[in-house]
Amino acid sequence: MPGTSGGPAHSLGAKTVLGPGLEPPGAAPSQSVTPPRKEKAAPTSCAMGIKEGPGGTAGEGSTMDKAGAGKACASPGPLLMLWLLVLTAPWLGGSVPVSPDPGLRHEQVGIVGGCKVPARRYPWQVSLRFHGMGSGQWQHICGGSLIHPQWVLTAAHCMELEGLEAATLRVQVGQLRLYDHDQLCNVTEIIRHPNFNMSWYGWDSADIALLKLEAPLTLSEDVNLVSLPSPSLIVPPGMLCWVTGWGDIADHTPLPPPYHLQEVEVPIVGNRECNCHYQTILEQDDEVIKQDMLCAGSEGHDSCQMDSGGPLVCRWKCTWIQVGVVSWGYGCGYNLPGVYARVTSYVSWIHQHIPLSPGP
Repeated sequence: MPGTSGGPAHSLGAKTVLGPGLEPPGAAPSQSVTPPRKEKAAPTSCAMGIKEGPGGTAGEGSTMDKAGAGKACASPGPLLMLWLLVLTAPWLGGSVPVSPDPGLRHEQVGIVGGCKVPARRYPWQVSLRFHGMGSGQWQHICGGSLIHPQWVLTAAHCMELEGLEAATLRVQVGQLRLYDHDQLCNVTEIIRHPNFNMSWYGWDSADIALLKLEAPLTLSEDVNLVSLPSPSLIVPPGMLCWVTGWGDIADHTPLPPPYHLQEVEVPIVGNRECNCHYQTILEQDDEVIKQDMLCAGSEGHDSCQMDSGGPLVCRWKCTWIQVGVVSWGYGCGYNLPGVYARVTSYVSWIHQHIPLSPGP
């Protein structure tokens, strides 16, 4: 365990965070319980070596990519102190990454390289709300995606909040600005993946969950589904994809009002290269990035706190495919990719619980 041997205590942050976050108008201010973060020298790690990849269709085959093979990790240098999310507070606070739209270049608005989302671009994006104790409001805690008229895909660690159960959870769909004319949907069932397990540096595996809504939604241009990939689909390193959410625009810097949904373009990073970076940062010899994880991001382009559970999507054959679920990472926008649950690893499990559904 960290901190027991006299060395630095390492703990990675999930893409959710305790303390003040995006509170609805009129909410009582929340009190932060996030441990202080000590800044040290920047870590020495492997060179990212990310190249802009193809924007077309990925091939099919093994879900384990081979990027980074033969690259040696640099020796561990001084580390930035990381912080670990402990899901015991009444609510979560945090931030999201933002991403520009393919073919369009918007002026950056200061959120880990992201931009405001135009209406109807991501009609599958949802906000998960928890009735935070002390606030008396349904507060945004995580993102999610609509994969069926009655089912939402999100991260399992979003469901670990103390006091959270189906009756205390709501889902908001079809919204660009948080708390703008809320019409919250009831949740009747939460299904966490049975293999989900927390480790000291983050989430060990299977950070994925399903939420069943009380009634099927009527689909429209504002509320629609994202397609799931084939289990055999490869997401090639270097491919440019998009992550969305209402999370922080930088570490400990919440998205300001009016809380407009953000998007950011991020390159896929191969598992071996990503694992090399995290082994260096955590001074670990054991595998950190498991086969059911996917890495994406570059310096200044990343997801952040309160983006947890949100979708990482890629455009293939004129269709948006969800390839990742925001899970955990090292800060926000550093020269380390964010870590996502790899959706191709869990498509079969998803379809054990929900029927096949046509794409958007």
